Amino acid sequence: MDSPARSDGRDESDRALKRHKSSRNHSRERNRSSDRRRHRRSRSPGSRRDRSRDRRRDDRPRDSDRDRDDEGAKEHRRRRSRERHQDHDRDGNRSERRDRHGSDRHRSDRHSDRERPRDGGSERGGTAIVKRSGPLPSQADSFALTTGEEVPKPKEKANFGNSGALAAASNAIAQADGSQIVLKYHEPPEARKPAPKDVWKLFVFKGDDIIDTVPLSQRSCWLVGRESAVVDMIAEHPSISKQHAVIQFRYLEKRNEFGDKIGKVKPYLIDLDSANGTLLNSKKVPESRYLELMDKDLIQFGQSTREYVIMLAPKD
Repeated sequence: MDSPARSDGRDESDRALKRHKSSRNHSRERNRSSDRRRHRRSRSPGSRRDRSRDRRRDDRPRDSDRDRDDEGAKEHRRRRSRERHQDHDRDGNRSERRDRHGSDRHRSDRHSDRERPRDGGSERGGTAIVKRSGPLPSQADSFALTTGEEVPKPKEKANFGNSGALAAASNAIAQADGSQIVLKYHEPPEARKPAPKDVWKLFVFKGDDIIDTVPLSQRSCWLVGRESAVVDMIAEHPSISKQHAVIQFRYLEKRNEFGDKIGKVKPYLIDLDSANGTLLNSKKVPESRYLELMDKDLIQFGQSTREYVIMLAPKD
């Protein structure tokens, strides 16, 4: 017979086994219920949304690939358009070069045509045939052309134009006794009278005395000499020529520092190839050449002791 202590130990072991089994069953049921819940959640609309999101995420690289393909196609189109434009520009440059080459050829042909003899000369069989305008040459001249001989030059025709003597006679002044005096000087195109505000005067000195005063502003030209019939200012000294020198007022333009033209009438002195010359401030004046006269300049004609001083009146 078993003792009561052993019976109590068996009961406790049985109870522990039951508890262990019940805990296993309970954990299995929990796992099953959690699986069922997960399955239900997977069927819910939220899970569908999650799936669509996952799909979209999976499709995103596909969209990026499509965008890349589109960009590649666009870049390919751009390259083709650029190549077309470059080909068009090349064709245009080639056509321009052809046109230029053709124009150069045309110009060269024109230049060669210009270099050809205008009188219609041509070469046949090594002999030059010259065609002349005007009347036909004589028979002897035509035979001379074919044989290569020189054609006699035509005689000079009579010239009925004015010679030097006739031109001088047209500028001559007739005298009462029938003789004529030829003028050695003619005023230039720039001859002008001085402005009224510029009063020029010529003072004639003999020693320290003023023997005469000439108002130069009244005329544009003053001829000095011994020929009383033609001169404007008589100088009777024997060393002075008949038409010795001229005091001429001329209008000349000059440019200032700003590039503007400024014109003014000024007096000039010219010697008319006189025998004894002219002095300006004790220096000989070159022949047939204008020299500008300044205020208080001193002029001497020939070997005369008289001194001519030109002066500009002061402005008020």
